[in-house]
Amino acid sequence: MQAIRFSRRLGGELHMARSGAKRPAIDAALVKAIAAGLLGGLVATVVLDVIVVGLFPFIGMPADSSFSVIGDTAAEFFSMLDIEMAGGVPLGLLVHYLTGLSLGGLFGAVRSWRGLGLDSKKNGVGQGILYTEVISIPILATAPIMLQMSAPGAAQWFGVVFVMHGVYGSVLAFVVSRLQV
Repeated sequence: MQAIRFSRRLGGELHMARSGAKRPAIDAALVKAIAAGLLGGLVATVVLDVIVVGLFPFIGMPADSSFSVIGDTAAEFFSMLDIEMAGGVPLGLLVHYLTGLSLGGLFGAVRSWRGLGLDSKKNGVGQGILYTEVISIPILATAPIMLQMSAPGAAQWFGVVFVMHGVYGSVLAFVVSRLQV
């Protein structure tokens, strides 16, 4: 029986070589992991935004203030590259969702590497929080620098964002761990 399996596998590889067909360049498991991460990133970003929009008015902040800060920071960054664009909420929403999706896809890919031992469902939420907090530091540090925030403003920014990204990381890891096998 084993000889038959080997023969079929070898025959398939010889057929691929004769026909000029190539092996897939990307492993299907990696594609599935990235897709799970993208979906997890989208769900986590939506959950984060629902909480932000609902919570910020209760703490005396405009509901769209985080999007405004993100958009203004992105516009300031692009102006350094001589690309002028309006900042504010629309650009902030775009950048926020693109970042959420991208970081989610990257998380899915990183979790799929079996050799790192990161594919455990038991400690996945902790990994999601740690991943999000660590990878967000350089991204989040740009707002106080580019917008020249005061020290209290920067402290408030980091405090709120730290908590909210913990929520993002939890939801991201929960969704990804449920979708990955």
